[in-house]
Amino acid sequence: MQAFTLNIRGKLYRYDEPAVMGIINATPDSFYGASRVSGAGVAAGRAAAMVADGAKFIDVGACSTRPGSAPPTAEEEYERLAAVVPAIREAIGDKALISIDTYRADVARKAIEELGADIINDVAGGLLDKDMFDTVAELQVPYILMHMRGTPQDMQEYAKYDDVTAAVLAELGERLGQLSMMGVNDVIVDPGFGFAKTLEQNYELLGHMDLLHLLHRPLLVGVSRKSMATRLLGITADDALEATTALNTLALTRGAAILRVHDVKAAAHAVAVYNATAKWLN
Repeated sequence: MQAFTLNIRGKLYRYDEPAVMGIINATPDSFYGASRVSGAGVAAGRAAAMVADGAKFIDVGACSTRPGSAPPTAEEEYERLAAVVPAIREAIGDKALISIDTYRADVARKAIEELGADIINDVAGGLLDKDMFDTVAELQVPYILMHMRGTPQDMQEYAKYDDVTAAVLAELGERLGQLSMMGVNDVIVDPGFGFAKTLEQNYELLGHMDLLHLLHRPLLVGVSRKSMATRLLGITADDALEATTALNTLALTRGAAILRVHDVKAAAHAVAVYNATAKWLN
């Protein structure tokens, strides 16, 4: 991977090696039950443990995007975030950055301005809220641009590609162009594994992920305990840690800059092993 920097309220954070992002879900219906938290104390403790295990980012979500999920109202989503994000911030201080996993511009804005979050992580890449790009441009915060088609409810109907990698590259490139024209400089791209992609397409995309470096942005990979592993192996999310570690390691060899995971320690160990080997890899 190429080193990258993020500007957080005028302070520059530099990343010279792959980083780990820990997932915390303030929602009762996320696909992996162990990622769910209820209450500020539990969330703060979980975040502190993740940072101790090596997380450089904590991603907090309050709206499940699993296939077929029914979203809460924007007010409910924000209330869930407000119940945990300040406690997480207090628990981790500036040891890690906090990203907010939302596709709603108003929720993102309030999370940045009122809750002290640092980054907006948008699974819809601005396609589900016409105000998202304007909001990011106004706030001047780092933005995670993920590839998806449709909505979480119907996205698999749009998994039709002549070449999935070329399509992801083109569609992310178009959105990046719009953001650049709006003065948004700190953008991380996420290929969107599991979103509007079949099982085979996910693996094709992973195998060709190095082509996404043509976008000249840090790559975030989120494959943790997803159907990409569970459907292939006929297992549940609870049993998918080993497969997740394998997928994360493959992603590192393709230049992943950030691994978004439920299991921070395992991912941090994968990064350490990769770093020890990277100079001999082609």
